[in-house]
Amino acid sequence: AEIIENRDENTGGHIQRTAKYVEIIARQLQEQGMYKKILTNDYINDMKVAAPLHDIGKIHVSDLILNKPGKLEPEEFEIMKTHAAEGKKLLLDAKEYLGDFNYLDIAVDMAGSHHEWWNGSSRGYPDHKKGTEIPLCARIMAVADVFDALTSKRCYRDAMVLDKAYSIIREERGTHFDEVIVDAFFAAKEKIEEALDTFSKE
Repeated sequence: AEIIENRDENTGGHIQRTAKYVEIIARQLQEQGMYKKILTNDYINDMKVAAPLHDIGKIHVSDLILNKPGKLEPEEFEIMKTHAAEGKKLLLDAKEYLGDFNYLDIAVDMAGSHHEWWNGSSRGYPDHKKGTEIPLCARIMAVADVFDALTSKRCYRDAMVLDKAYSIIREERGTHFDEVIVDAFFAAKEKIEEALDTFSKE
């Protein structure tokens, strides 16, 4: 995962930050008594291990697209979007060789579904899943992934101010994102900001 991230000049530290945000959101949901049958301590620990693998499919995307200093053309974006399905395939292949591990099952779900939209919008990919068809771990990663993308500097834009990033997350509650996940994200806002501040200093 780190080797792939090192190819992408836009996402330095992305895998560490998203893993931390995923953990914070999951712990908040756990504290609220949500998804009790899924969000055990073992499951959350496995999510932390799996989270850095969510973009592993980018190994199949050209450096020219990964590091383009500007907006992608439609055909380039279609190629970028293939990383979700390719990541799922890579991790399923890994399971064939390594055997069954809980973190790999979670990684498969995260990689394959973290770009799906809660309302089933055609903007989601690769399978246009909807609602609880999208695995819980992927719904959590979706919020963590977008928040990190918004608050991180890219070669083609500066990091967005927190208030603007929060506004976008709120606006996409119930469309892009599961409402319950967004509510947990904002309930844990203080911890999210502490983590962001720590990563910024590093």
